[in-house]
Amino acid sequence: MISIDMEDRISIARKSLSDAMSFQASGDFENAEKAYVRVLHKDYRTIDILPLLAGVVAKRGDAETALYYWNKLLGLNPGHLVALMEKGALLRQLGRSAEAVGCYEMARGLSPENPVVRNNLAVALADSGRQQEALVEFRHVLRLQPDNINAWHQIRRISSSIVPFWHIAMMNDTRRNDAFEAAIRRAIELRGADAQILDIGAGSGLLSMMAARAGATNIATCESVPAIAQTAEKIIAANGYREQIDIFEKPSTELSVGREMKARADILISEILSSDLLAEDVLKTFEDAHARLVREDAIVIPRAAAAMGCLVSSETLSNYVHVGEVSGFDVSQFNALAPLRLPVHGTMTEWTRLSDDFEIAAVDLAAHKHAAALRKISVPVQADGTAVGVVQWMKVDLIEGVVFDNHPDGYHDGGWLQVLHTFPQPVEVRAGTSLAMLVGHDRTSLLMTPIA
Repeated sequence: MISIDMEDRISIARKSLSDAMSFQASGDFENAEKAYVRVLHKDYRTIDILPLLAGVVAKRGDAETALYYWNKLLGLNPGHLVALMEKGALLRQLGRSAEAVGCYEMARGLSPENPVVRNNLAVALADSGRQQEALVEFRHVLRLQPDNINAWHQIRRISSSIVPFWHIAMMNDTRRNDAFEAAIRRAIELRGADAQILDIGAGSGLLSMMAARAGATNIATCESVPAIAQTAEKIIAANGYREQIDIFEKPSTELSVGREMKARADILISEILSSDLLAEDVLKTFEDAHARLVREDAIVIPRAAAAMGCLVSSETLSNYVHVGEVSGFDVSQFNALAPLRLPVHGTMTEWTRLSDDFEIAAVDLAAHKHAAALRKISVPVQADGTAVGVVQWMKVDLIEGVVFDNHPDGYHDGGWLQVLHTFPQPVEVRAGTSLAMLVGHDRTSLLMTPIA
């Protein structure tokens, strides 16, 4: 039997609930909140009231208090799907995407095939910088909803942000591809079809497939970017080389002989050289491979590489890296923040040569250790002008008799770009004189600068 006091509380609560819903319907969220709080104080339908209260508080812009009420509801019912989703949304709104991920992961556990749950989780993962996991979730959304344009777009957007733009240009670079394939064929002729091959940096799987086409049967390749590795695996299978090539979704530093590889490699293939030679931890990768993964007498492709360059002038390039007076103001101190290097897109960027070619740095990729190297050189100047910096390219020695370069006189917009290495300030030079420079590398980047 309900006591008179209980009946009074219920009656008051119902009246407050009616008032709250009326205020909410009219957009008076402040009074709606007060009325819902009065209902809560009467311990009436708490599980039902808390979502309504959290909702009106959020609508009047108080996300933190709304979170408090969602947390209170989750304390009473940890498996409340709506509470988890709304809490996740508020956390994202507050810039706390990592916490939002936790809410959406719990929601996924409760409703694993709910496309809204999976989509929200994917968005929060992307916001948190966990791009690969976001891709997995968006792909699941697309499996649930094949016509979901947003999921399709996000997969393309994230994939393109993970995969550097130059991959496709590199694959379309016929001259480079032919040089690598000639070197690979020669190496297999020397070591035999059953030689253990290690290809570091699978990319599309192209170089490994070249080795398989040449008859190699024992190829291991690795790729540290999951999206690229998974695509390479599909490409290798589609071209009929799955039996000859084992691809591993990890960097070479995580490979080991006796696990991923049957034995140390007889042939090491790696196309991880960047346009400016050293930017992708090339030397560390090769040193680790020599120490753990390849034989002492292994054939290394490429076996050496050098950064070459020439002094250049260019008003177009100078406007990207040097500034002086703008709109009557001296803003030249901003030059201290200017980029050290810029890609040069072949014939799209006009520049004038001021010197002959010279070597900036060379590395022996067959060597087991590499030290930083710096030396002073004197560059003969062939034409008057304002030197904005050095345009640099590469000369790659793949194997005896096979050399590839991306010299700007005959190679434009291929896989490897030329790179402008900028001077701190433009330097006036005159034909017949020489420019003193320090050139070399610090193991991870090239260095070139004029000196007095």
